[in-house]
Amino acid sequence: MTQVISNSRMTERYVKKRETILDAAARLFNQRGVKGVTLSDVAGQVGLSTNSITYYYKKKEDLVVACLLRSVDAVGDIIPVAASEADASRRVTRFIALFFDRMAAVRRGQAPEMMTFRDVQALAGDHAEVVFSAYTGMFRRVRALLAGDGALPSDRTALNARSHLLLTLTVRAMSWVVRYDADDYARVAARMSEILTGGLGAEGARWRLCPLDERLAQAPSPVSTTHDAFLRAATALINEQGYRGASVDRISARLNVTKGSFYHHNPTKEDLVSACFERSFALIRDAQSLALDAEGSGWDRLCALSRALVRHQFSERGPLLRMSAWTELPEELRGDKQRTISQLSLRFVALLVDGMRDGSVRPLDQAVAAELVGGMINASVELDRWVPGITADNALELFVRPLFVGIIRP
Repeated sequence: MTQVISNSRMTERYVKKRETILDAAARLFNQRGVKGVTLSDVAGQVGLSTNSITYYYKKKEDLVVACLLRSVDAVGDIIPVAASEADASRRVTRFIALFFDRMAAVRRGQAPEMMTFRDVQALAGDHAEVVFSAYTGMFRRVRALLAGDGALPSDRTALNARSHLLLTLTVRAMSWVVRYDADDYARVAARMSEILTGGLGAEGARWRLCPLDERLAQAPSPVSTTHDAFLRAATALINEQGYRGASVDRISARLNVTKGSFYHHNPTKEDLVSACFERSFALIRDAQSLALDAEGSGWDRLCALSRALVRHQFSERGPLLRMSAWTELPEELRGDKQRTISQLSLRFVALLVDGMRDGSVRPLDQAVAAELVGGMINASVELDRWVPGITADNALELFVRPLFVGIIRP
């Protein structure tokens, strides 16, 4: 009997310490990105030696997987509650409300830390397979929240696109909701749900092409140079496989050049990644400037801008770099990139304000709406993973349009 009690206490201590390690690791991964954290960093946060950490997790990748799976489980816990609602609109609203409740509990120290999913691409091999398998299961359960409602498209392709939109925008909120007080999380969730279910447009706003679409399509593209080719290849690889997966060898192989040629045009890999950011920033900024200066309603201009940027993801000039890749930069460069991302988001706010002033955009929370528009554009780079057969043309109808007219509308 004494031995059973002793083993039980040892198990309790083991589980408690493991949870403490996961909390500290998730917090550090969220702050610095996977690349910027070592096992010794985690050990220092919990008052253990690195060897003690390896008793629980032999490699950093094992710890990353454990943190991500715990986040999947946290989302999985709220899906059945949301699924109990009678229709898709209520299910979406409940899902977002419960997710924000969970984030508020984390913020107050009442629930375990959740790791964001922005660094999933940093994993490889078996580690990646485990996480993607769990994420796919979560995706399918979220898709069920939208399914079975007569107002929604019945075909799997359209449903997958909307499910990717809902899940990605919801979990991405972890990266921007920290700007709010925890007491305001429920209010922010309600405003996000209102936008996702009801769309952005005022009554009478139509999803249609306008003269700005053609102007954006004809806008000058970056000069095609050897360096620009490196930037495009590196951007695509970082989006697909993360910073670590976009090795010098793989970038060079994609362009069919030698490593010597790589270093002739790029002093370091970090310099190339930083330049990838600047290229994407310039492309977004130039398109935004055209939209801000163009004639027409705020609604038409924001729709045209969003269509152009998503279309760019599928073009020969694309893709745009995932904005979440800032976590993979050297620490001294992160602040500058984060500031630029915030500045670009404010330009979406300006178009939303223009639309509210001219009556084409309904009254809503512009800051939240801008995050959703930017998040949708960012998430479109991963559409082919979740929506087989997606193209530049059908992406606009299947993925962009639902955000503007409402995710539960036909």
